[in-house]
Amino acid sequence: MGQNLSMKYQKLQDYLKSMGSVAVAFSGGVDSTFLLYAAKEALGDRVIAVTASSCSFPKRELDEAKAFCDEFHVRHFVVTSEELDIEGFRQNPKNRCYLCKRELFEKILALAKERHIAAVAEGSNMDDNGDYRPGLIAVKELGIASPLRYARLNKEEIRSLSREFNLPTWNKQSFACLSSRFVYGETITEEKLQMVDKAEQLLLDLGFRQVRVRIHGSIARIELMPQEFEKLMQEDVRKTVYAEFKSFGFSYVTLDLLGYRTGSMNETLEEQK
Repeated sequence: MGQNLSMKYQKLQDYLKSMGSVAVAFSGGVDSTFLLYAAKEALGDRVIAVTASSCSFPKRELDEAKAFCDEFHVRHFVVTSEELDIEGFRQNPKNRCYLCKRELFEKILALAKERHIAAVAEGSNMDDNGDYRPGLIAVKELGIASPLRYARLNKEEIRSLSREFNLPTWNKQSFACLSSRFVYGETITEEKLQMVDKAEQLLLDLGFRQVRVRIHGSIARIELMPQEFEKLMQEDVRKTVYAEFKSFGFSYVTLDLLGYRTGSMNETLEEQK
């Protein structure tokens, strides 16, 4: 660990210790797993993990979150946070993420209070400052702590530290809730969320590493790392993907020529300005 990274990690530890006790919003992804590990190191049994279960959160992610907490002896709570029941959420407005985060963090705050936990923390990092992130408005409004941003850690540094600490997520693919696969304004339904989930699981099962299946009506737009394009174009793989996607309910299957990138749905917001 380099000196600069060591200093950032110490700053993170000191900040977490100052909280006294903390409930970590835990998705099982790279950032929240690292944050939970650091909180456990800093606070011991005075940390709990809280994971939201909903139709936009794949079962594989929930299972991995549970397994991590079991392995590292962290008390784990699962709350039901059904986004589709939130007024206005199904219509997929531009502030969709705000509506979801507000409802989720209110539930975590209530659980923390019930368990006599002093603070709630979430895992956004410095790289999240650049994209359109309405969920961070809810974080600020509710007084949720963002320790990784406080320590000025970015994604690459979090992966590096995670590898040093032998965390299973150090090289895990990035993930965001399945609702982020919908173009703004398109109605989000449980049926379409399941279509996306099945489609992405298929690609993962076929060995693709970083995937997104964006949904535009009945069209699937596949995002992969460019170096994996050739694999998708292999005849057997291409035909399997097409046939399976059709069985999931998609009418057309396309490949995005720019490849995987976070927040690609936000590109349309720039075009509308």
